[in-house]
Amino acid sequence: MGVAGRNRPGAAWAVLLLLLPPLLLAGAVPPGRGRAAGPQEDVDECAQGLDDCHADALCQNTPTSYKCSCKPGYQGEGRQCEDIDECGNELNGGCVHDCLNIPGNYRCTCFDGFMLAHDGHNCLDVDECLENNGGCQHTCVNVMGSYECCCKEGFFLSDNQHTCIHRSEESLSCMNKDHGCSHICKEAPRGSVACECRPGFELAKNQRDCILTCNHGNGGCQHSCDDTADGPECSCHPQYKMHTDGRSCLEREDTVLEVTESNTTSVVDGDKRVKRRLLMETCAVNNGGCDRTCKDTSTGVHCSCPVGFTLQLDGKTCKDIDECQTRNGGCDHFCKNTVGSFDCSCKKGFKLLTDEKSCQDVDECSLDRTCDHSCINHPGTFACACNRGYTLYGFTHCGDTNECSINNGGCQQVCVNTVGSYECQCHPGYKLHWNKKDCVEVKGLLPTSVSPRVSLHCGKSGGGDRCFLRCHSGIHLSSDVTTIRTSVTFKLNEGKCSLKNAELFPEGLRPALPEKHSSVKESFRYVNLTCSSGKQVPGAPGRPSTPKEMFITVEFELETNQKEVTASCDLSCIVKRTEKRLRKAIRTLRKAVHREQFHLQLSGMNLDVAKKPPRTSERQAESCGVGQGHAENQCVSCRAGTYYDGAQERCILCPNGTFQNEEGQITCEPCPRPGNSGALKTPEAWNMSECGGLCQPGEYSADGFAPCQLCALGTFQPEAGRTSCFPCGGGLATKHQGATSFQDCETRVQCSPGHFYNTTTHRCIRCPVGTYQPEFGKNNCVSCPGNTTTDFDGSTNITQCKNRRCGGELGDFTGYIESPNYPGNYPANTECTWTINPPPKRRILIVVPEIFLPIEDDCGDYLVMRKTSSSNSVTTYETCQTYERPIAFTSRSKKLWIQFKSNEGNSARGFQVPYVTYDEDYQELIEDIVRDGRLYASENHQEILKDKKLIKALFDVLAHPQNYFKYTAQESREMFPRSFIRLLRSKVSRFLRPYK
Repeated sequence: MGVAGRNRPGAAWAVLLLLLPPLLLAGAVPPGRGRAAGPQEDVDECAQGLDDCHADALCQNTPTSYKCSCKPGYQGEGRQCEDIDECGNELNGGCVHDCLNIPGNYRCTCFDGFMLAHDGHNCLDVDECLENNGGCQHTCVNVMGSYECCCKEGFFLSDNQHTCIHRSEESLSCMNKDHGCSHICKEAPRGSVACECRPGFELAKNQRDCILTCNHGNGGCQHSCDDTADGPECSCHPQYKMHTDGRSCLEREDTVLEVTESNTTSVVDGDKRVKRRLLMETCAVNNGGCDRTCKDTSTGVHCSCPVGFTLQLDGKTCKDIDECQTRNGGCDHFCKNTVGSFDCSCKKGFKLLTDEKSCQDVDECSLDRTCDHSCINHPGTFACACNRGYTLYGFTHCGDTNECSINNGGCQQVCVNTVGSYECQCHPGYKLHWNKKDCVEVKGLLPTSVSPRVSLHCGKSGGGDRCFLRCHSGIHLSSDVTTIRTSVTFKLNEGKCSLKNAELFPEGLRPALPEKHSSVKESFRYVNLTCSSGKQVPGAPGRPSTPKEMFITVEFELETNQKEVTASCDLSCIVKRTEKRLRKAIRTLRKAVHREQFHLQLSGMNLDVAKKPPRTSERQAESCGVGQGHAENQCVSCRAGTYYDGAQERCILCPNGTFQNEEGQITCEPCPRPGNSGALKTPEAWNMSECGGLCQPGEYSADGFAPCQLCALGTFQPEAGRTSCFPCGGGLATKHQGATSFQDCETRVQCSPGHFYNTTTHRCIRCPVGTYQPEFGKNNCVSCPGNTTTDFDGSTNITQCKNRRCGGELGDFTGYIESPNYPGNYPANTECTWTINPPPKRRILIVVPEIFLPIEDDCGDYLVMRKTSSSNSVTTYETCQTYERPIAFTSRSKKLWIQFKSNEGNSARGFQVPYVTYDEDYQELIEDIVRDGRLYASENHQEILKDKKLIKALFDVLAHPQNYFKYTAQESREMFPRSFIRLLRSKVSRFLRPYK
């Protein structure tokens, strides 16, 4: 075996297999032994496995025995075979760079910056500039084995050697493009500068220039490189000769042995020529004419090819195998053929696994900060969804929907927007209709006593108190009150945070307690019930554990009306009396809870706290929240049209006469006019309109129920169950009766998206800033969700609504900055500043996975990172254009002042840039890694710097090295490709070597 093969993952196994003794079968019969006299029947020892040929040998049957011969690539007499180390000869197997010996064959590999030629031996320079401009911000210049980035006039190269900084200060500083350093400039004490070099270069004696070594791009040599006092010295493989440029290598002309033959035609002379030709055909001369490996045999030379090549019909030439033509090379997605091998890659949204063939979907929903509310993962992508009452913007963010901006929220009189919802209100003298939209005139005077939202009624029953807490709806509130707040917590053993239907009067008792037996009768403005489970207490050995305790906290708000004030009892006196009544109510309620005589009545349904059944699924059921059931071992909220029944522990369809338009509820609301049961629809009503008997859109009636009338000409109604229709306004008529939207109104002009129709001026008006309108012929514009706004008026799409808040989280160890509204387009005329000030003795490492800025000559939008806000301070990074290739770099200063600025003209996706602070003792190692071009050379490496999960793992270890032990070796191998691990291992080994 070749030494080069021992570091490969399968090399150790191969060595063990070769060291195993040959398997000698005890049943094998030696030739000629144990056979009957007479004609002998030939036994095919090879077919029957009776031979003792080596595992790496071929068995050939003969009339009386068999013959063993080693396979190509092995040597020996057949019973013992050993691998031929093709890389062990003076020609290095014909490889100009590295020769890798493998069992029975070998493979040539090239240094970074080179690729294997079609002959499988020579190495050719890779032009890195052809792909994404080599990652250079301005100009990419290809050189042998590497590449260099250059900047336009007025710019100079930053420390990361890829991006350019636009500065030209006159003073002697690193911000002066003529600072004199060939590579990296560092600020030094007393206003001077100090120079450093990139990895693979050494600082010259003048402390300014950088001298190339063989460690960078093979020193610019195509084949071999040796460091000398004068710099790299190039040489070529013995089968090649040096080009006049002193770096490239050319293949030598074939040396053909000329044989002078006489013109005689005798047979003897012909035989001599044949023998002479056979003598010529030897591996010692011109490699026997073989492209690759040559082996002398009794029948002449035998040519073979390394892995990834196939021998052609001429028996000499090796041709590259296009593995991608056969089953796509085994790649899940994309296969790209290379000389002697192939590479697999994946579609966007997938990652390549460590077998370097399989592609796995990236679960973006498992990452932090993917979506504000809900995230739904799909193969190769994901989608964000918002809770009810919120609108999606910027692809991942959720903002409150201003329902009142669209046709006044459907409210007949007043619409009030709230976070995540809205409500309709009425003018004095009107009350809200059951449909929560219309207003109904109140006949006569308003009653002095206002019905409460919540009532607590306790009475004597069975020797103790039984308490009912009733929650009503549709309550009119009075503002002339004083509110008293209190809360109380009750403990229930073996309880469960869920509700079940209650059978309160199985003995036929009356459903209401007699007034004379009432011990407590109070009305509350507001009650909030919260349920929580305590920790399970472990029991003694051999005894069961104590069940989980359940706690119910009830917050009360009790009102005192100033109208109760009398001459003998002022407001303070009334408050004290009320507090005394409240204390009595709580004492009575506590006793009722203790006796399990506490009942709830929500929307007319009687409910009890559900008891936890003693079964194995107890812990599983406990894990779900209120209004959630189990589906495939997951907690799922009950959908609209259903409610969660605590006793049955599942979601139940809303019964006839009720509806529920929200998810995760524990009751269903009664339909309006429940007495009209004949008009009610089937169960699972998810909307009030499902209750049946309602007037449909384009209709109305006095109470919203049938019989209904069509909206008159000049009016429209888009909703069901309404008591009136909206006028078109401006004297406009509709095309027909029963119109359902403003678009049915016969306007004088049709307004295009981004405009609304003004019924006063009968003209189309551009939507003001902060609103948009995507449809034709509308009379309103939609308000942008949440705190977003538009850059200009006349917006036509929700995507033009942008959050102007500068994003990011700045921590001492890790953090990130992001452009406003990311990943949506950032707004125009915005300016953000961040300051990263790490703890003492820590430095900053930044990764820019990608950045999207408009391409424009005057750099109207830019991101800059420097020491302070002063334009003269040391700048670490600056860009004003899109840069999709990732880049990592260390800060040139201890702290960073970062600014992002956009002008009014353009917009783009922007950026999200993570950072980590690390111990400054690792400064040399970190800079060695991030300045090495190999970190960005392959697509696999680039994907690492874009993978949020992998970056988080790397930053976690950099910020807190002890966290390295959280990750097993297997996890590391599964997270990172082998080439990346090899790169880091070589860097770390070189960094730690002085301490060995």
